[in-house]
Amino acid sequence: MKTSRQRKILEIISRQAVETQEELASALKNSGFKVTQATISRDIKELGLVKIPAENNISLYSLGVERAQPRFEGLLKRLFRDSVVSLDLSENLIIIKTHPGGAQAVASAIDQAGWQEVIGTVGGDDTILVIVKPKRATADVLNRFEELSLKKG
Repeated sequence: MKTSRQRKILEIISRQAVETQEELASALKNSGFKVTQATISRDIKELGLVKIPAENNISLYSLGVERAQPRFEGLLKRLFRDSVVSLDLSENLIIIKTHPGGAQAVASAIDQAGWQEVIGTVGGDDTILVIVKPKRATADVLNRFEELSLKKG
């Protein structure tokens, strides 16, 4: 729920001007999400949203320049090095094999990393399906995954 809500927040701020947390909460409620002000506040912090100056002396929520979310990237790197066994791709799909029991943690970390090319993941016990859009980005995403899984020498 959290991941889909945060994806919706990113979609909302990319499509419309949002000046306040109340406006964001209203847009989320109109999209079927039940949220509180505290939830919105946490999501804004976790997503790294910032307010940027706009016309008419207002400030709007925007994706911060530092969207890489280093703590999720670090977690993702550790999980890949410890858990991932193999990677493969077909069209716009990437299959990640992990040690038994490792797939859901890796899938969650991929979702939380917020890579724009990754639409979403499905994590089982030892297999993850990663859906990439656009299709031409699949090889680049696979290369990023391969770099994450390189063991330290």
